[in-house]
Amino acid sequence: MDFIVVLIAVLIVVLIWRGPKTLPKLGQALGRGVKEARAEAAKLRDESDGDKPA
Repeated sequence: MDFIVVLIAVLIVVLIWRGPKTLPKLGQALGRGVKEARAEAAKLRDESDGDKPA
């Protein structure tokens, strides 16, 4: 519950700081970063699975 309150507070501060026009760009950049991180984690997981003997 506390996490949600902090998240909302941070989003409000970012909205005031950056302005409403740049928020979609920030969201896209964040989404792209998360997508790339997941892809890299999947690659590492696949590589480590391939190293194990059958």
